[in-house]
Parts: sequence; structure tokens; C-alpha cells
Amino acid sequence: MEITEVKVFPVDEEKLKAYITIVFDQCFVVRDLKIISGAAGLFVAMPSKRRKDGTFKDIAHPLNQQTRAHMEKRILDAYLAEIKKPVQQSNPLSAEDAEKRADKDEG
Repeated sequence: MEITEVKVFPVDEEKLKAYITIVFDQCFVVRDLKIISGAAGLFVAMPSKRRKDGTFKDIAHPLNQQTRAHMEKRILDAYLAEIKKPVQQSNPLSAEDAEKRADKDEG
């Protein structure tokens, strides 16, 4: 299974840097991944859902470290390329606006 597309939706927040949508084999989409700025640098957070007890549980995630590393590299490379674009091409949005844009683009 290959990642055939990575869509980056930059946001203008302190820790949340972007929402990500990835497509596998041009036929399966996973939305709402996040690029987070943590103490050790940038990392990719998988889509998750809040449980009744207030904790979060991943909805989709890699089953092994090799797959996780491959996904993170592709996603972080796409994010870094996106933020290096000139400002008029890559305007960071608020988190809410980025989610709306991602839903509209994907809908």
C-alpha cells in the first residue's frame, strides 16, 4: 500500500501546525491527521476520537514502526514543502477554517 497523495492544510496555532489528509493507492482516504509541535520537534498525530471518559483513542493508525516511520516521513516532507512556498500560495489558517477547507476540498 502506497501513499499516493498528501494534502496539507497549515494552521496558525502555537502547537497545532497543520491538518493532513492522505490517500492510499488512489482509492482510500484518511483525514484529520495533525502535525503537532512538541518538545522533541514536529510529530504526526493520527486521527482520534474522544471517548466518554475524556481520553482519546486513535481511529486509524499504523500497526508497526516501519509503516509509521514511512508515513511520518512522507507527511512531514509534504508539510515542510508546503510551508516553504511563498506566502500567497500557503496562507496559514485558523484551525477551524483549515478543517472547513479540508472538508470542502474532500467532500
